[in-house]
Amino acid sequence: MATSSFRTSVAVFALITVHVRALDTFIAAVYEHAVILPNDTDTPVSRDDALLLMNKNIDILEEAIKQAAEQGAQIIVTPEDALYGWDFTRETIFPYLEDIPDPQVTWNPCEDPHRFGHTPIQVRLSCLAKSNSIYVLANIGDKKPCNNSRGPTCPANGYYQYNTNVVYNNEGKLVARYHKYHLYSEPQFDVPEKPESVTFDTPFGRFGMFTCFDILFHDPAVTLVEDARVDTILFPTAWMNVLPLLSAIEFHSAWAMGMRVNLLVASIHHIRLNMTGSGIYAPHSPKAYHYDMETGLGKILLSEVDSSPRSSPACPPAVSWPAYASTIKPRPVQKKVFRGFISKDMFSFTELFENSGNLTVCQEDLCCHLDYRMLRKEENEVYVLGAFTGLHGRRRREYWQVCTVLKCQMTNVTTCGKPVETALTRFDMFSLSGTFGTEYVFPEVLLTKIRLSPGKFEVLEDGRLVNKHELSEPLLAASLFGRWYAKDSRSVSGGTITLATTYWLLSTLLMIKAL
Repeated sequence: MATSSFRTSVAVFALITVHVRALDTFIAAVYEHAVILPNDTDTPVSRDDALLLMNKNIDILEEAIKQAAEQGAQIIVTPEDALYGWDFTRETIFPYLEDIPDPQVTWNPCEDPHRFGHTPIQVRLSCLAKSNSIYVLANIGDKKPCNNSRGPTCPANGYYQYNTNVVYNNEGKLVARYHKYHLYSEPQFDVPEKPESVTFDTPFGRFGMFTCFDILFHDPAVTLVEDARVDTILFPTAWMNVLPLLSAIEFHSAWAMGMRVNLLVASIHHIRLNMTGSGIYAPHSPKAYHYDMETGLGKILLSEVDSSPRSSPACPPAVSWPAYASTIKPRPVQKKVFRGFISKDMFSFTELFENSGNLTVCQEDLCCHLDYRMLRKEENEVYVLGAFTGLHGRRRREYWQVCTVLKCQMTNVTTCGKPVETALTRFDMFSLSGTFGTEYVFPEVLLTKIRLSPGKFEVLEDGRLVNKHELSEPLLAASLFGRWYAKDSRSVSGGTITLATTYWLLSTLLMIKAL
């Protein structure tokens, strides 16, 4: 009897141990969706027509959700705008919207479909999660009634309209709702009053979420990681790839590494608008990614990831980004520094004339240092080292600091910074660093034909981006992409004002009032 009891105890303990260990990791899925778009129209369609289109898209998502569940996935992310597209006015989007309640109401739409009125899309998504026993993130439109008695900001139609993520758990319960804060050319939607920090807990970690353009800003993206201590970010997007610094797989994998969290990215697939690039990214390396500018097909990705990536031995250490670069003196540049543009940003460039070398290029207080050795320098290819610090682009809202080594589009240096997708030159060694003023730096390495290089590079604790092995494929660009959030600007009566200036003005006003 004693032996039997001991064996039973051992068996129970083994089962518990297996269960706990199973929760140390989970299977994630993301789906890149080739959305069925509505017909162009300046007038709103009927609610029935809107439901017809959305259900056609959900039919496709349903197959992806079933496939993910059958392969053991515990959570799946679907893209932004996946149910109806993106080209709308406030009026034409309205038939596609539903009133989405706060998850605190404790609602399972599949089990109680009429509790909040006519919500067929929410009901169907909830039932998909429940019937497949999987967490599902979907992006839909939320409408919230308002009136001017509560303030002058209520829109003329009496509704706030939000670009919204919802998450249903494996029982179909609504567990999270997020309203996108940083809109990008989305006149159909309103900006919420403030950024929302939305999290939810599962047996396999703590999750947060935001949408597309949100990733380039401190709130809610950085706040979720640093304050809410999430393990994994869910990220639906309709990302338009912009080379050489902001292709989806390039920047999103870098963000996961820089922030030391998992990032599950589901993108719209629409190659005419350069929309492709989904992935499952861990802090140390991409687990799976997809970039396809050749076909019009959707794609599902699955991978096992750590539930608590910061506790994993594979997680990269915290980095002091300027530590190495600030200890070395600027090296003499072989030839003169010249100016060139990446998008609307004026970079300082210097050319890599030799097969190997040590170069420095500076712009204001940012100095970028490069040690490199090429296996062979192709005569018809030009590479440059570039530096940029300042407010980015036409909007001049986000403050960037960037060190980059990249291939120019042609041998004429006026093409440096323009998009290029293929290269022939291989690097045997490179080490890139910079005197960054920000702690938020994202390391990017992009190879020919828009490919990543898992396991081929690392960031050292002193801030150097280095290759671990000889790159097996030619290099398009290696960059340290910094975001100095404290220097971001905000619009004030048609102009811009930095956060630091805002604090100074508030302090001055308080002093004047005190006098």
